[in-house]
Amino acid sequence: MNDNPAINQLPTRFGFLLINDFTLISMSSAIEPLRMANYICGEEIYTWRTLSETGSPVTASDGLTINVDFGIGNDGALGGLDTVIVCGGLNVEKNTSMAVLRWLKSADKAGIGFGSTCTGSYILAKAGLLDGYRCSVHWEIIGILTDSFPATHVNRKLYTIDRNRYTCSGGTSPVDMMLYFIRAQCGLNVSSGVAEQFIYDRIRHSSDPQRIPLKHIVGNQSEKLIIAVELMEANIRETITQSDIAAYVGLSRRQLQRLFQRYLMCTPSRYYLKIRLAKARELLQQTRMDLIEVSHLTGFVSSSHFSKSYKENFGHSPRSQRRQ
Repeated sequence: MNDNPAINQLPTRFGFLLINDFTLISMSSAIEPLRMANYICGEEIYTWRTLSETGSPVTASDGLTINVDFGIGNDGALGGLDTVIVCGGLNVEKNTSMAVLRWLKSADKAGIGFGSTCTGSYILAKAGLLDGYRCSVHWEIIGILTDSFPATHVNRKLYTIDRNRYTCSGGTSPVDMMLYFIRAQCGLNVSSGVAEQFIYDRIRHSSDPQRIPLKHIVGNQSEKLIIAVELMEANIRETITQSDIAAYVGLSRRQLQRLFQRYLMCTPSRYYLKIRLAKARELLQQTRMDLIEVSHLTGFVSSSHFSKSYKENFGHSPRSQRRQ
């Protein structure tokens, strides 16, 4: 374990509270890295237990039923825990009970930290445990969480660590959050070993955004915007002009600009640049291409322009990204 006091404040003893219709892949993506870290270290660094409202088995959204170790009313439910991770899933509003909310509030008074997977942040926010905190949640309910709990600072990141709140989005994003804990507490060799065991090609950073389907952002209100973005994504190396994009979707250049401002809150050129820079970041992280080749493949006329744009967008240079 690391001797740094700040790092040692990160949790090692977890309770996973399973809510009806929870997403099984997100829950297992949080637990499995801990198991593998213990295996690689040859000792029990991490411990965990499963909890439910009544102590009865809980059915996941895929229909599988999971037995739990404790009900929340059991005297031993919180014993020895650092953090409770609320595992949400489908129908989270309907599946949020007053008994669970009361128990979470009492756990907070006992000094327990909290986290969430998938839609679990909704439950923490409803219990008032995310007031003044930054958090992540599955993209499907970002709008609901933002509108319902204005004191909670919702973002689109894969996972968010804010003091003793550890929230992540859906799917396999808990793997990345747990790998962050493992690297901080056990070292790079262990976290890399866990990733290799799971054939996990790239460990994503907390700053990586969720890939939110554009149709979810704009709904069915602007098919032309969706086509315009798809056109940009298909033309990264050889970029096309705004005028050509506008003509292709049957709009004037000014109409295209208004469409992007309304739904994406930026200009078409700015959005196009973000698409190209995201592709560049992927190439830097997953290939051994040199910077000149990466800049060429993502439509930049010079490596200096590429480096300048990259640093303005991500806060560090392409060379720093490659070293990371």
